[in-house]
Amino acid sequence: MIKSPRSLQGQLLVLVLGVVVGVWLATAVLTWFDARKELDELLDSHLAQAGALLVVQQVQEIGDDEHGIDAPILHRYAPKVAFQVFHEGRLALRSANAPTAPMVDAGKRFKTGFKTVQIEGTTWRVFAAYGAERDVQVYVGEQASLRASILWAVLRSTLWPMAVALPLLALAVWWAVYRGVAPLRRLGSALAERQALALHPVALDGAPSEMAPMVNALNGLFERIGTLLESERRFTADAAHELRTPIAAIRVQAQVALGEANDARRRHALQSTLDGCDRATRLVEQLLTLSRLEAAAVPAMAAVDLRALTQRIVAELAPKAIGKKQTLEFEGTEPCSIPGNETLLAVLVRNLVDNAVRYSPPSARVKVAVQRQSGRLVLSVEDSGPGLAEADLRRLGERFFRVAGSPESGSGLGWSIVQRIAAVHWLELQVERSAELGGLSVRAIAQVAGGAA
Repeated sequence: MIKSPRSLQGQLLVLVLGVVVGVWLATAVLTWFDARKELDELLDSHLAQAGALLVVQQVQEIGDDEHGIDAPILHRYAPKVAFQVFHEGRLALRSANAPTAPMVDAGKRFKTGFKTVQIEGTTWRVFAAYGAERDVQVYVGEQASLRASILWAVLRSTLWPMAVALPLLALAVWWAVYRGVAPLRRLGSALAERQALALHPVALDGAPSEMAPMVNALNGLFERIGTLLESERRFTADAAHELRTPIAAIRVQAQVALGEANDARRRHALQSTLDGCDRATRLVEQLLTLSRLEAAAVPAMAAVDLRALTQRIVAELAPKAIGKKQTLEFEGTEPCSIPGNETLLAVLVRNLVDNAVRYSPPSARVKVAVQRQSGRLVLSVEDSGPGLAEADLRRLGERFFRVAGSPESGSGLGWSIVQRIAAVHWLELQVERSAELGGLSVRAIAQVAGGAA
């Protein structure tokens, strides 16, 4: 079963409310202990003051009554407060609710101070003190339940407002979270409403700064997808346009071979069919290479010996030059390494050398060199052919552009591929007339850090 993604709003709400409730409980506990401590201090001081008052008045108030005097009840809390005054071990004065026996165990040596004791099942907080002549003992006690009642009264006045405020706080937090994630909801709605082929940038007004990287990443993704789709559409259109001619030529030659009775003419037609297949294969290869380059994928880079690579390509194309009785030369005596993709660099070198061989007349001279020059690596391809006019040089690199009147077949994509590979490898291309051979001169220049290869 596929689980639906958790709501960011719900997670934020639970987290914030959990923190608020936790803080509220912690505050309540701290308030409890702090209020109890302060209340104990306050009431203990009250007991001490009452005891001191009785000690001061001991001589005047004691008299000679052998049976002691009961103090009247003057307050509603009086039953929960009691005091005793003993003179020379004899009860002299007490409250109506105080026992006749000392509130602190008489069997124990008397000490001045506070003590919590149990009297007839009730817990009392008692303050005991000596008289001025140390023959008077004063006990002032308070039931512990009275302190608890006062403590709860204090806490109620503190906690009830907090309890009432908690739902309001939860509502406020919910509203804040709901409002805070509103840009996310708007983004989700905007994406859900987009058409499948809509690749225009997402515009989200009022989006918080935290969402900017996500929106920028989405727009970058749409842009890359648009580039890929455009490249695919262009590739499809180019392939359909360019393959129409060679396929038609192949069909015509096949029909000629099928209906030709003469063996020599039939063989010629079949050979033309094979040549047309080769041209179509080369065109498809060029189109696929250009399509991969325009997909904007960064190829894997490694150190490539450009001299060795170029020498190998020249050797592979030498039979073609020999067939046209051309002179194909190569210069390069030392390794010249550059960072690059060996496959793509091989395509670049092959296109440059193949163009020089193809478009140079028979008996022409083609010179290929890989050299270091002033901290740079230079691949140069020169020929003694007719070269290009200024107008044609300016159009060099346009898709499917071919020089008018050229006897050689081609797709017109070679220079587009060369320029794209050069851009991927940060190579500078220079095209001009060859000062040495008089034809076309092409130079691919790579900058080498530190001036070393």
